[in-house]
Amino acid sequence: MTTDRITALIADDEPLLRDALARQLAVAWPELDIVAQARNGREAIALFEQWKPHVCFLDVHMPGITGVEAAHHMGERTHLVFVTAFDQYAVQAFAEGALDYLVKPVEATRLDATVARIKARLHASQPALHTDQLLRKLATQLASSAAPAYLRWIRAQVGQQVRLIPVEDIDYLRSDTKYTRIACRGEPVPARDALVTTPLKELAAQLDPALFAQVHRSVIVNLRAVSHVTRGDNDTADIHLKDRPDVLPVSRAYRHLFRAM
Repeated sequence: MTTDRITALIADDEPLLRDALARQLAVAWPELDIVAQARNGREAIALFEQWKPHVCFLDVHMPGITGVEAAHHMGERTHLVFVTAFDQYAVQAFAEGALDYLVKPVEATRLDATVARIKARLHASQPALHTDQLLRKLATQLASSAAPAYLRWIRAQVGQQVRLIPVEDIDYLRSDTKYTRIACRGEPVPARDALVTTPLKELAAQLDPALFAQVHRSVIVNLRAVSHVTRGDNDTADIHLKDRPDVLPVSRAYRHLFRAM
């Protein structure tokens, strides 16, 4: 194994995700030296040529040059880890284990496994694996697949912090004058509220209708968070949630969604 310091590059067009991965790597691999962070594929290639890092963490979807195209350029000169929010692009292509991948939001245990795998390759002085066939396969998947339609996370203000909230952690969204208030689960506070400036109507168009339903002109609810629905007057109803005491109104226009309940 080389005695030189091990260096890495992170490329992602979302700065919060770059910073989050850097913080996770600082825990999972403290001796790793992250020498550069790139905002897009073109910048990733330029910084790769400048720093020649041992490991590159590349977001699959980046504007302009994708992570896959950047990987083609880097060839076998680095150990490559793709980072993607859409595992359908990655799981099959990397089933053979020739390349590694992480699915956003990155789980600590999955990152630990990736770090262990890369360390083993470095320890054994194994060359980086970049089969052209696998990269072509992934590139074809990216080119032929429609852009993902639904949000996977929302960037929101929580107190003095900006947080990335996975949409599956959201109980409901409610319009609040100039903001949309998001009621979500998370650590360390079991239940907390976050604010975004995006109008509820705009968010409604970006959420998976299989998970979220608009039940009032000012409310969208995560159907998985619903405990039960009680009937009200004038063909209205109230939604009760599993893990919080909040009661959400269902207006007449949306009462049909719960007609069978």
